[in-house]
Amino acid sequence: MSLERGTAPDPYDILPPKPTFTLSSNDIADGQPMDPRFAHQSVGGENVSPQLAWSGFPAETQGFVVTCYDPDAPTGSGFWHWILVGLSAGTVELPSGAGAAGMLPPGAFHVRNDYGTQEYGGAAPPAGDVVHRYVFTVHALDVADLGLNDSVSPAYVGFNLAFHTLARGILRPTFQVK
Repeated sequence: MSLERGTAPDPYDILPPKPTFTLSSNDIADGQPMDPRFAHQSVGGENVSPQLAWSGFPAETQGFVVTCYDPDAPTGSGFWHWILVGLSAGTVELPSGAGAAGMLPPGAFHVRNDYGTQEYGGAAPPAGDVVHRYVFTVHALDVADLGLNDSVSPAYVGFNLAFHTLARGILRPTFQVK
């Protein structure tokens, strides 16, 4: 089977299904283009993480992980933009800019993104490429601590999420550099 560029599978379409809960934002909207301020500096953006808020997650939730992944990156493996681990069960919102180094709630930490930094890394698709989807996900966990540290890879976080995610809240805004 051959896919057209820009039709990479959504990562959650190929993983075991999980219940969903509400993820909302004052800054981004599902299926809509992101404002350039949420893009990486390399494409003229401000590299600001969007505001996110979530509700309706399972009562037994003990913690959260926030991720942002671009399945349309021309890499063969997508591109991890944000991996935020260790959010307490009482955290139900992140303000704009919370993805910057040093701006996290107590106990939370970033795992290195595919830019090689431990922070939010904004959208930066190649100029003239297809519209890219940015899959912002809040994972509700059945444990308070995944037993990870900030030296693990995004894939290793994802592996652990596969066994501890109770439910997910997802927004899929887009971005393109013409």
